[in-house]
Amino acid sequence: MIRVHIKRKVPQAKEEDLKLLINQLRAMTMSQPGYITGETLKRVDKPGENLVVAKWQSLRSWNNWFQSKQRSEIQDKIDQLLGKKTQYEIYEYD
Repeated sequence: MIRVHIKRKVPQAKEEDLKLLINQLRAMTMSQPGYITGETLKRVDKPGENLVVAKWQSLRSWNNWFQSKQRSEIQDKIDQLLGKKTQYEIYEYD
């Protein structure tokens, strides 16, 4: 199993737009083979920093989703909205 940390910085004025796009991604992600669960967190001490933590059965499952056209289309909208690329960190269970 792996965990994927997806980090984004969002200006307050764009939080609602980001939330809508993340919810679209989440709805699609839930039906992907290998997806287990995910959660979206807002950093308490640094407003505007968001973290999505997703658990996947395997790196292969994540990569299939990551490379999919449907995910990329929404992710491109997110990156355009925020004006910077989303950061991804992948961790495996030890």
